[in-house]
Amino acid sequence: MVFAEVAGQSEIKNKLTEMVQQNRLSHALLFLGREGSGALPLALAFAQFVVCEKVTEMFYGGSPYSDNGPLLSDACGKCSACNRAVALVHPDIHFSYPVIPKKSGDKPLSTDYAAEWREFIRQSPYGNLYDWLQSLHAENKQGNITAEECNDIIRKLSLKTFESRFKVLVMWMPEMLGKEGNKLLKLIEEPPPNTLFLLVAENESLILPTILSRCQLVKIPALTDEDIARALQSRAGVNPEQSRQIAAICEGNYREALQQLNHAGDDWQHLVREWLNAVLKNGPISLVKWIEEISKQGREKQKQFLRYFNHLLEQSVRIRILGENSEWASRLPVSEKDFILRINKMASLEQQEALAEELDKAAYYIERNANAKILFHALSLKLFHILRDKARVTPW
Repeated sequence: MVFAEVAGQSEIKNKLTEMVQQNRLSHALLFLGREGSGALPLALAFAQFVVCEKVTEMFYGGSPYSDNGPLLSDACGKCSACNRAVALVHPDIHFSYPVIPKKSGDKPLSTDYAAEWREFIRQSPYGNLYDWLQSLHAENKQGNITAEECNDIIRKLSLKTFESRFKVLVMWMPEMLGKEGNKLLKLIEEPPPNTLFLLVAENESLILPTILSRCQLVKIPALTDEDIARALQSRAGVNPEQSRQIAAICEGNYREALQQLNHAGDDWQHLVREWLNAVLKNGPISLVKWIEEISKQGREKQKQFLRYFNHLLEQSVRIRILGENSEWASRLPVSEKDFILRINKMASLEQQEALAEELDKAAYYIERNANAKILFHALSLKLFHILRDKARVTPW
């Protein structure tokens, strides 16, 4: 994977390439980013960057390009090292990740699941631990990085490199290391020459402090809505309007955005409009019909709908502050801007805050398998009571 294939994160990409360009590469880096930020794809791209033959020639082989031409800021993607890195079969790039026993009494290693790992990265580079374990049909089993895995890491990294300047270990989810992770402390603190550790984590508090203290932290921020929308348009062919709607409810999580593609054709504005009409204008029969329809949808779509409604409320507050003629408001799609302005006519700031709080609670309960019909009935009543005293109620 090359940096160009990683969604957004231009600042982090520049920081990583500058480490190599300026010869400031630490032997242990911890890529810390929440789910969907792209921490694993960035680590994979960086591993390919440091083993790329063109990069090695430029920065470590005395290539004239370093003096007379532009510095490389990405792997070439064409040399034999890059081809093997893309296929996840480069002999100097090793991987460690949580695994499960194939049968009772097994002491599994990451290499036992190498084929499954390659397929997982090919299909879901932004996937989380749950996705990985589901691909292994783990059911209720807990994935771990075992003491045997730590011994195997020590063995592999004690060998000489096969063809590249660096030996690279990419460890995904070091949170799954128990106390056995202390086996790696000496190796991380005093690694063999040209050994590079790339740890990829989501939760800093779950990493062994002894390991954390030995790594240089690279914080990966959440993706912007614009980065997610661009990635959806260029990689999945989603139209601009739908890509903005998806990006708006994903809170910087590209994995979540990909999950929502199954519903990319849904018109969430229409769902919100129909709900408000049913609550404030059309009466109980219309409301019962609407609740029946939304209850037939899966939990993911119901959460998606609530998140999008919350996004509209957030935008309505922002447009109150910045003004409908502001530069930010001018970038909104016309249909969404009109919708937001109508929400502002219908509800005061205090009412919008109350609505957002109730929508957040509802999404929380849906995640915990609340009965959809009961939940949306109760939520509709709360919405009615929040909005009923507003003199300028103007449902669609």
